[in-house]
Amino acid sequence: MNDFNEYAVIDLGSNSFHMMIARRVNGAIQIIYKNKQNIHLATGLNSKKELSDSSIKRGIDCLTLFAERLKGIPRKKVRIIATHTLRVAKNRSDFINAASKVLPYPIEVISGQEEARLIYLGMITSESTLTSDCKLIIDIGGGSTEIAVGRGFKPVIVESRPMGCITYAKQFFPDKKITHKAFYRAKLAAEQQMEALVGIIQKEHISVAFGTSGTIKSIYKILLDLGVSDGIITRKRLDDLVSYVLEFKNFNDIDYPSLSEQRKPFFVSGLAIFYGLFNVLGLKELHYCSSALREGTLYELIAGNDDRDIRENTAQSLAKQYSVDQKHADQVVKTAQHFFNQWSAQAPIKISKNLESILYLAAQLHEVGLNINFTSIHKHSSYILQNSNLPGFNEEQQLLLATLVRYYRKSMNSLVFPNFTLFEYEYIFPLLQIIRLATLINNKRTLDIDLNAFQLKIANDKYTKIVIEIDHRFIEKNRLILLDLEQEQQYWQATKKWELIISTY
Repeated sequence: MNDFNEYAVIDLGSNSFHMMIARRVNGAIQIIYKNKQNIHLATGLNSKKELSDSSIKRGIDCLTLFAERLKGIPRKKVRIIATHTLRVAKNRSDFINAASKVLPYPIEVISGQEEARLIYLGMITSESTLTSDCKLIIDIGGGSTEIAVGRGFKPVIVESRPMGCITYAKQFFPDKKITHKAFYRAKLAAEQQMEALVGIIQKEHISVAFGTSGTIKSIYKILLDLGVSDGIITRKRLDDLVSYVLEFKNFNDIDYPSLSEQRKPFFVSGLAIFYGLFNVLGLKELHYCSSALREGTLYELIAGNDDRDIRENTAQSLAKQYSVDQKHADQVVKTAQHFFNQWSAQAPIKISKNLESILYLAAQLHEVGLNINFTSIHKHSSYILQNSNLPGFNEEQQLLLATLVRYYRKSMNSLVFPNFTLFEYEYIFPLLQIIRLATLINNKRTLDIDLNAFQLKIANDKYTKIVIEIDHRFIEKNRLILLDLEQEQQYWQATKKWELIISTY
């Protein structure tokens, strides 16, 4: 069926919701449908970072509309990503739960760094940007600004800053009046946000800079209105544009033909952010690029780039950064695989490959906090994983990784699992049981453990009662492991939900 050759990406931005549908034709990606709705989700955030009921309703009404077009497209060919506003909204679960009732696809809230990575991928895969060595890309959104620097398909810097055209409009232009003072305060605030990043970026020796999405697209189009035939944004052209804009007194007075009514409330604040970035980065010129987050996400979805591969590269880099004992980590991964395979052969539910891979990444990275101290290594490792830039992970995947590592050892009396929308607890708890057993059995840090001496069996239909059968010959030579398992029995018993039975054969 033709439907199965359709791929869909939905971008839940702070300003607009976008849906893009494409198909693969003779190895090329062909866009067949686009839909954009101006939701202005970020305007619904109050001082407590809570979305208003009306803004949630606007978003859900839009997703109800999008759902009509998505009918029949398989789940694995649809990706819905949410950016800054849903990242920061404390009641985002209200939105996501309401969305699940009208849209049968999961919503992934991605980090700012992951957003920047996908934006870079969208830019680099467009035909017009494949020429230069080191590239910079800037994307000014409604709630945040993403910056990426890279060479070829690999970004070397991915950063996000909490400054967007909607949030800056509320902060610096609350009455929609245009004044020199408000504009330059917004510009200075943008420069301050970039202060720590400037030196890092300039060391990369940028060859060419690109800008994408709403604000920069509007600047590009206004320059065309003003007679700039090539549309390249230079310092002089930008200075002139700022001077022109500051002659207006109110947002609604701006009358450039290409500036839509929907963009007017946020254009001046976006221009101030861009002016600050252009200045603080010392740019000479910048080119507009039409491809960004949606195109990068779509490319990765269609081209078959496996997120697990990206996450594996991320894990290897992190392990190297924190001097993880790789041989020991590999042995723990191998043990986790041994138990997972036995568990999967018995369980009536099937855990996805993506979720399984997070188990092995947790096993690989459970000691990233060892250099801080051993006593609370699980807490230190979890903190590092939760607060690091992890390309390839959406926010819930990163949170799950950190959670598995947080509880891989010691007492579970304080076991408090976060609220997940992408994962069910019945799939998560077996992963936690497995990583605890895998790390425990490798406490001696020997590499010649005979895993065939251990057999894992599920003893009830809720997967909460696990039997570990151990070859008695192994136990005779490894009494400490038996003692550790007996301590683990007590930890499980204390949860009042799990039970671990140890037997020998």
